Amino acid sequence: MPVLIGANAVWNYSKVERVDLRPVLSSGAGRSGRNLLLVGVDSRSGVDPSDSDAGAFLGEAVTGSRTDTILVLHVQGGSVRLVSIPRDLWVTDPATGVKGRINSTFASGPANLVHAVTELGIPVDHYVEADFGGFASLVDAVGGVDIEFTAPARDEHSGLFVTSVGTARLGGSQALAYVRSRYYSELVDGSWRADGTADLGRTRRQRVFFTALLDSMMGVRSPVALLRLPGAVRSGLRIDSSFSALDGVALFGDLLDSEPESETLPVTSRVTSGGADVLELGTGAPEVVQ
Repeated sequence: MPVLIGANAVWNYSKVERVDLRPVLSSGAGRSGRNLLLVGVDSRSGVDPSDSDAGAFLGEAVTGSRTDTILVLHVQGGSVRLVSIPRDLWVTDPATGVKGRINSTFASGPANLVHAVTELGIPVDHYVEADFGGFASLVDAVGGVDIEFTAPARDEHSGLFVTSVGTARLGGSQALAYVRSRYYSELVDGSWRADGTADLGRTRRQRVFFTALLDSMMGVRSPVALLRLPGAVRSGLRIDSSFSALDGVALFGDLLDSEPESETLPVTSRVTSGGADVLELGTGAPEVVQ
């Protein structure tokens, strides 16, 4: 069975879609550790609006391609750090030279997003992108992910609805609704109270979820599930063309042997001259970037 599981994993890995990002990826020379840019893409292709869980996939109407999630996974020795880049971070778009939110740089392709992250001072060694469907399939393949809730929670925009306090096992669609939630509310003393932290609250929940997802993946022991997992990981996934199978095995080993620390880039909020609420790098950001 181990040989079959390994062969299945290698075959599925060979089928993952690749994108050539060599011109914008770091060579890694002159520094220790490596950075993976993890991107969640708001692709809605193939989603049936009449499906009962469609809210988690469709959410708000958008035009063009954007990223709902931008994370940097920094691996160095035996330590792993997960850093959120808020999608509302105000940057100069490398492709156009125009100021805008960092998530909109993806409209010109993943190379442009990698370039924008590099411009923040964060070199990118590898790129991993997952769409909504691929994310949900992965969560379902590991049997769901356990998240602790201190109060019932909901988001009518993303489709999140958790009815009780304590640990809730989220399946694919509800997991997606959780990590996408920008209008997160909790039921406190009989009243729904909005989180109020918008994108910053969402980045915190994304890091909590990613860590819990890793725990679930590492805990898979069923041979049937282990055979199913590589196919679920492949679904909706895109990686840079230089990310080899050996790189994947090395990353898996690093994640297996460590407990990721997590944080977000320190930011401050401001309103642009056009009236948009955006975020800019704040006190302490250079230290996190370094």
